[in-house]
Amino acid sequence: MSILRLLPANAQISGQVFFKDVNLLALPEKQMRAYRWRELAIVFQGAMNALNPVMRVGEQIREAILLHGLMPMREADLRVGELLELVGIPRERGGQYPFQYSGGMRQRAMIAMALACSPSILFADEPTTALDVMVQAQVLELLKEIQQRLGLAIVLVTHDLGVVAETCDSVVVMYGGKVAEYGPVDVIFNDPQHPYTQKLLESFPDLNEPTTGPGHSLASIPGTPPRLTELPPGCRFEPRCHLRIEKCKTQSPPLLQVGEQHFAACHLLAFPDKPHE
Repeated sequence: MSILRLLPANAQISGQVFFKDVNLLALPEKQMRAYRWRELAIVFQGAMNALNPVMRVGEQIREAILLHGLMPMREADLRVGELLELVGIPRERGGQYPFQYSGGMRQRAMIAMALACSPSILFADEPTTALDVMVQAQVLELLKEIQQRLGLAIVLVTHDLGVVAETCDSVVVMYGGKVAEYGPVDVIFNDPQHPYTQKLLESFPDLNEPTTGPGHSLASIPGTPPRLTELPPGCRFEPRCHLRIEKCKTQSPPLLQVGEQHFAACHLLAFPDKPHE
């Protein structure tokens, strides 16, 4: 929402967001509109709330195409049919309203709408929320297929580690609004360096691991996440960390390179002789 500048008018964003050497946060609103949907599109969390309940689904998809002046009405109608079929919805169902769709179909319609203007980057905000397991798998498989077919980049926001492992190439682990660790998915899952990442993975069941498989309790992280209005002065994970040291209370750790394309923000990483397992 920050990158697309869709936050409320009273919200403030610090820093810079560069896309193709252009700082999106510095653009006037009129210029920013040229980037939304044409270059950067989003699949919102909760498709039923994102779709207009009194407009037919096909009309909503067509609206995005016409607003950006990509093609005339007749061609836009053909494009809507192609998009619906791309996401597995018969084109004739474009004349129906959102309430006539199942949850999975509404999510697919949202994906079709996001692809309407052939964006370079697709943001997917918890795209499988409130869907049953089978439909979740179908939506994720659809996203992977679209990414490969269209060659776009997908930024997936999720709390589900299984989704990350199955879908993503690289992962950014965040805590309290800051990056804790990032790198290739296989590296993060097999060699986590930040205490938070370690505990997250220990709390996820692994049928091949004797300590987390059937008959064993999963690990948990004591305490609760910090309020973003009352953040600790040092490391944001310090109050809950099982490896914290005195420095963690007062100083925020820098993001350190710990491997090829692998970075983590933890004071312990500056002391190789200290145990970090």
